[in-house]
Amino acid sequence: MRPSGRDLSEMRTVSIETGVTKHAEGSCMIRMGDTHVLCTATLENRVPPFIKGSGLGWVTAEYGMLPRSTTSRMRHEATAGKQGGRTVEIQRLIGRSLRAGVDRVALGERQITIDCDVIQADGGTRCAAITGGWVALRLAVDKLMKAGDVYSDPLIQPVAAVSCGVYAGQPVLDLDYPEDSEAGVDGNFIMLGNKQLIEVQMSAEGATYSRDQMNQLLDLAEKGVEELVSAQRAAVDAA
Repeated sequence: MRPSGRDLSEMRTVSIETGVTKHAEGSCMIRMGDTHVLCTATLENRVPPFIKGSGLGWVTAEYGMLPRSTTSRMRHEATAGKQGGRTVEIQRLIGRSLRAGVDRVALGERQITIDCDVIQADGGTRCAAITGGWVALRLAVDKLMKAGDVYSDPLIQPVAAVSCGVYAGQPVLDLDYPEDSEAGVDGNFIMLGNKQLIEVQMSAEGATYSRDQMNQLLDLAEKGVEELVSAQRAAVDAA
């Protein structure tokens, strides 16, 4: 039995609310159970120096956790004077995951920055940030297209992510914190809407795993991503 009482292949309740900030070109609040992440997209008519003059666009991301997003207060990383290794790793993951679904030629020489701020954490924050980040990106690109600044849709496919793992010897979908902290195997699966894989992060936390178990987790991840993509599309359609 999972601590939450969910079935092994059952996602947490997912909601995506769009237009939650006044100034950003695209924004949403994604809630996956008790994990809540604010995602905003900012359009800029510039690109990093390493691609300047190439005609290619760029999508990048920043990620952070608010001081009381967890059970005890953590300091703002700006107060410490530098980002932690986990933060840097996650924001790089978000950026390269979202870029996998972008035609950078069609985007043109401009940059879109996705900011992901964890308001409340209960496991799977990077997956929620990627999934919500794509919605914010979609809304920002829609504004570009409506203004006539982009003629061909640069977003090839939705991008979504979900965690899966082996908890109490059973493969489970969408780990919350009690499961994540006790899982023998923990994985994050990032996919396009057509289920093509972008990245898989899997590790044996307390027990090794077999090829069959990995296949079971991939099957669960495909189911979860399919549900998340449906939620993304519904949120964008309602925006």
